[in-house]
Amino acid sequence: MEPIALTFRRYDGPTWLVAAAIYGIWFLLVWYHALLPWWLILPVGAYLVAWQFSLQHEAIHAFRGVPAWLRFALVFPPLGLWFPYPLYRKSHSTHHRDVNLTLPGVDPESYYVKRADWQRMGRLHRTLLIVNQTLAGRMIIGPPLRLWGLLAREARRLRERDFSHLPHWAVHGVALAVLFWFVSGICGFPAWQYCLLVAYPGMSLGLLRAFIEHRAAPNPTERIASVESNLVFGLLFLNNNLHVAHHLYPTMPWYDIPRYYRENKTRLLEENGHFIYRGYFELVVRYLLRPVFIPVHPTH
Repeated sequence: MEPIALTFRRYDGPTWLVAAAIYGIWFLLVWYHALLPWWLILPVGAYLVAWQFSLQHEAIHAFRGVPAWLRFALVFPPLGLWFPYPLYRKSHSTHHRDVNLTLPGVDPESYYVKRADWQRMGRLHRTLLIVNQTLAGRMIIGPPLRLWGLLAREARRLRERDFSHLPHWAVHGVALAVLFWFVSGICGFPAWQYCLLVAYPGMSLGLLRAFIEHRAAPNPTERIASVESNLVFGLLFLNNNLHVAHHLYPTMPWYDIPRYYRENKTRLLEENGHFIYRGYFELVVRYLLRPVFIPVHPTH
């Protein structure tokens, strides 16, 4: 008979616990919001939304102990409002072609722009992109900038008569209607407060992980960072902050990454050119108000 611990891991027990925590606490937060102060709703709500983003990321790569349809259903609810999960799954799969990492127009998650595009931009646009490369800027204006970029890409698809994404947006719209029916109609949590106290800060917190994940470098392996952190952020990002290990073995479950990273740390850091930070506080000290890099890609 197989030991319980092995069965637990084979069916992704740790990931199921994370999912139960996310949706269970989110339900309690929304249901009892009237009894809670805003200064408690905001950090807890932000953590839950960013945590669900990490769960969606996990469902793309790992979480293989359950059928695909169940995996999809579990991470589909749009707690953070802004992006249909199927489109994120498609975009992120493209991002994992490591040879194209950070290349503007090729890597959909790149924060770089082509030199020719930069030269055509106005002063305000350039300033916003530079501010977005500071940690404070990423947390404050990062969500609307990312949403604007998403809408611009989707509008370009429509102009090119590519309507393949419209069904996903239609389903997303229905899912948002159901969510706000429950949040506002049933629980009495005003929609604007949910956006302001939960969704927006959740997106901001989610962008913290991506702030320093990648940089331009000749060798693709040197484009992938490692941010060593504590349990709070490790759990929040499901250890994806140890990004160099994730890109090397993207299907590795989140709960196996720390051990693999510890056992192979010397080799991993040699391969990524010692692109490492000793926690998110180091990022605050270095880059709170200073750009982590100028948005113009050095070779494109």
